[in-house]
Amino acid sequence: GGGAAVRGGGAGGAATGGSPAADVIRFIAMGDGGEGNVTQLNVAQQVKAQCDARGGCQFALYLGDNIYTSGASNVDDAQFQTKFEIPYAALDFPFLITLGNHDYGGGGAGFEFWKGAVQVDYTDHSTKWYLPSKYYRRGFAEGNTSADFFSLDTNAIMYSGGGTQKSWLAGEFAASTADWKIAFGHHTYLSNGQHGNAGDYDNVPLPIANGSNVKKFIENAVCHKADVYFCGHDHNRQWLEPQCGTHFIVSGAAAKTTGLKDKGTPTKFGADVYGGFMLVEIVGNQLTGWFYDENGTEEYNYTIVK
Repeated sequence: GGGAAVRGGGAGGAATGGSPAADVIRFIAMGDGGEGNVTQLNVAQQVKAQCDARGGCQFALYLGDNIYTSGASNVDDAQFQTKFEIPYAALDFPFLITLGNHDYGGGGAGFEFWKGAVQVDYTDHSTKWYLPSKYYRRGFAEGNTSADFFSLDTNAIMYSGGGTQKSWLAGEFAASTADWKIAFGHHTYLSNGQHGNAGDYDNVPLPIANGSNVKKFIENAVCHKADVYFCGHDHNRQWLEPQCGTHFIVSGAAAKTTGLKDKGTPTKFGADVYGGFMLVEIVGNQLTGWFYDENGTEEYNYTIVK
């Protein structure tokens, strides 16, 4: 994982590196979107604008807290329409879903475990919602570029430690022959946000709430194996300095923002004023991410070279 990294090109420059467009895997990464509010609509509009300008995006990583405040009660819950289908109606690509603590109910405490299955079942009722199981792998290949994406159920890891998930992930990493291995989940591992770093979430000592299980899981099962781990949970945008052979990116501002807090975690970039998202292009041995805000302003870009 990881590899050397160089700063990306100028504003708006596509990271095609001279390769034909057929070799590009292009996608969106954003989370904490399930509000049905004006910010969510603004972000969706800018996602469409930036994807269209580059020739289209193939999919989105949707990083949890898909239905605020306590998930959905059944597949016919109107919130799937008001907080997902309607806001993203103009986006014609699949959303690779991961589950957040709010999706498991309890007002975000995440203990109504049956609610996770509702969002899995909704996959059969939508043309763009893709959550075949609570955690899964999905691969993409375009020409000479290939990437596997590993969706994690970090709420389950918070509560149980994720032993079954850990053995599953080890097997999936071992089986993957893709050039790039991208993990994504809801909870942060590293963050200069209000929730903060795993093992010290919200300055809470209580083991079930401080993210120590998430910390152990990431360090044992994701570090040095995934090139990048995308998450939400903190409602801002951050590109942390790589740790343990993996880049950590927070993109949880799809519908609202919370302020950055200096947790002392080395970071390349952070923004917390506007809603926004990340657009990513993978071409051969290069992965470039651009952060945009809800007004369409490019905030930052960076390229990882393997």
